[in-house]
Formats: sequence, C-alpha cells, structure tokens
Amino acid sequence: MLTINLIREKKEFVIERLKVKNFKAEEIIDKILELDTSRREIQSKTDFLQSEMNRISKEIGTLMKNGNKAEAEAAREKTYSLKEEIKTLSGKLIPIDNDLKTEIVRLPNLPHESVPDGFGADDNVTVKQGGVIPQLHETALPHWELIKKYDIIDFDLGIKLTGAGFPVYKGKGAKLERALVSFFLDEGEKAGYTEIMPPIMVNEDSGFGTGQLPDKEGQMYHATPDNFYLIPTAEVPVTNIYRDVILTADELPKKNMAYTPCFRREAGSWGADVRGLNRLHQFDKVEIVRIAHPDHSYESLNEMVSHVENLVSKLGLPYRILRLCGGDMSFTSALTYDFEVWSAAQKRWLEVSSVSNFESFQANRLKCRFKEKGGKQTRLVHTLNGSALALPRIVAALLENNQTESGIKIPAVLVPYTGFDTIG
Repeated sequence: MLTINLIREKKEFVIERLKVKNFKAEEIIDKILELDTSRREIQSKTDFLQSEMNRISKEIGTLMKNGNKAEAEAAREKTYSLKEEIKTLSGKLIPIDNDLKTEIVRLPNLPHESVPDGFGADDNVTVKQGGVIPQLHETALPHWELIKKYDIIDFDLGIKLTGAGFPVYKGKGAKLERALVSFFLDEGEKAGYTEIMPPIMVNEDSGFGTGQLPDKEGQMYHATPDNFYLIPTAEVPVTNIYRDVILTADELPKKNMAYTPCFRREAGSWGADVRGLNRLHQFDKVEIVRIAHPDHSYESLNEMVSHVENLVSKLGLPYRILRLCGGDMSFTSALTYDFEVWSAAQKRWLEVSSVSNFESFQANRLKCRFKEKGGKQTRLVHTLNGSALALPRIVAALLENNQTESGIKIPAVLVPYTGFDTIG
C-alpha cells in the first residue's frame, strides 16, 4: 500500500499518477487526509498528556521524600485524571486508525513513469519480438484436439474427478509437464535463484501482504473452516517469507523461485480464447521472486525479463514482450512486462508470463525493511516477481507449433528431461 507520508506530502502527484491507471483517487485521498489529521491531533494530545503524567509522577517521589504528603497526594490524583483522559483518547484513536487503513488499502500502486496511458490490452506497447512463426501443414490441429488424438491430457476425466478447468495429464503429457517444471527450475538455479517449496495454502495475513486481499477474494479458493486460501501463485507464500523481516543491505537482492500448482476461480468464461489449456482453475507454474534494494530494483526487473526471454528462446517459441498500459496493469504493480508466445494453430498470441516491479507497495504491507551498513534507519525494500514460466499455454504452444503429420516434436532442451523426442 502507499505510505501515508507520500499521500500527505504529494497529494496532487498521487492523484495524477493514479489517473494513468484510470483510477479516480480524489475522494478517497481527501478522506484519508481528514482521518490522518484527526489521528495526528489525537496522538499529539495523547503524547502531551503522557509527557505531563511522566513529569508529575517524577515530582511525586520528590514531594514524598521532602515530606509533602498532601501535595504528593494531589499530584497522584492528577495522574489518575490524566490516565483516564489518555485512555479516552486512545479509545478514539483505534477506530480512526482502522478507518485510515481501510481507506489506504483501496488505493492501487502508482504506475512507473514509463507506463503508457491506455484502457486495456489494445493499448499495450510491444517492446520486443523474437523467434520465427512456424508454417504448419494444412491438417494442423489446435492443442485441444491434439491432446485427444495422442491421449496425453484428459479434460473429461478432470470434470469427473473435480470439475471444469482441472485437467488430468497422462503418459507423455504428464512427463512433458514434469520436464518443463524441471527445466525451468534448473535454469532458475543457473541464474542464481534459490528454490523454495512453500505451502500451497496461506493465511489471511499472507494474502494481505502481497495484495490479493482485500482485492481478489472472489478469485481465490477459500477453505472456510480454517480461513486459509489456496494460492493463486507462488508469489504469495514466497514473498511473505520476508513479512516483518528487517534485512541488511548486503543481503539484497534475495532471489527465490518456487514450483507450485496454482488455483484461480476466475476462469468462468466461454469461447475459443479459453478452450483447452488456455485458461484453467488449476495449473502449474514456476515463479521467480526478488527482494531488492530500492536503488537497484529496475536493474533486477530487467534481469528477470531477460531470464524469461531466455526460457522461451530455448524452447524455440516465437514471442513478444509487452509493456502494459495503465488500464491493463494489476492493482499492486508499478511496471509490468507481459510475455506472449505465438500459437500457430490458433493463430494468436498467448500470455505466458508477467514480470513486475511492485516497488515498495507490497513491502509496506509486509513491513519488510532493510538497513544500510552501519545505518540505524530502516527503509522499505522493493519486491518483484515473474512467471518463469506458467505451463498451460506453454504446453499449448509447444504442441501446436511443433506438430507434424507424423507426430509432435519435443524441443531439444527438453529431451534430456522427457526421455523421448516425439509424441506420436
């Protein structure tokens, strides 16, 4: 969340930057500043009364020592009165603090200065494109037909076991899925990321820390009796490792990665765009997460983008990198690059990764800070994450782009992991 100091000191700047995200902030900010003024007035009065009580308490000892019992008793009565007044003020402060927090968390993160204006996907900016778009034979099939032809993924069985959007991977389909996970983790290790195996359920504090709560309750599966949430991405548990932690500058950046299944309830629409593996309720993903020094977080972002580009290049997939416009960015992001790969049979681009810098927005929720060497003051870190990579659409593109009339070729980098070079 945004800091109250930023909102107080740069009100107009915050309002103008949030307009890039098409967010009207004036009313919320006015309410925040009104609450903040009340809070500071009460806190100032409380601090004064507490100081006065401390002063009188010290005088009581001197008065008693000098035998002035009556004056000491009067002073003691005065401290009782001050204590009650402080208690009353504290009672007023609690609801104001709660209301202030409620309003602040309604504000999205400020977009970076490089974020283009826009309302949706059509306004995103292509910053790079690579790879060669394959020319398929006339009888080429989309992946939802290929998986039936070769019996490698079963959606009907998934419906029987759970429901729509929960596929069952079989035989070479399961091996391909596992091969991709291992390949992505091995490449992440080469790039200096430490592997984490986190829980796939998190508590409410973790959901709040990374910004899923209170913004996306409806998109997450909720285990109501325990008040746990199935994770929508490994970003949530891995980033929350650093909740309420104070790091030192020489520990930064922290580079972690994790493979987890991911769960999202929002995949409810119909049509070709969401057929087959294009959108699922459960899917596998390798996530990379960084905790970075604020002065170097955009260097970290560029390194993460390069890492993801290296992955799709090694898989031989045509790709493009988009800088998202304000209207297509997430609530928490300051700057996001999306990766899309070309689906030859569907003849369209499929999003397979988002790589984002959240600057201090998540860190302020997490209370994740650091100290410079020899320093006493703490500063908020910057947090970043990216898909490296999400598997369903990668699998869809690999199946479609590499199909021949005699079978599906496996990219050379995956053969050591699959143990076969063709599905067919």
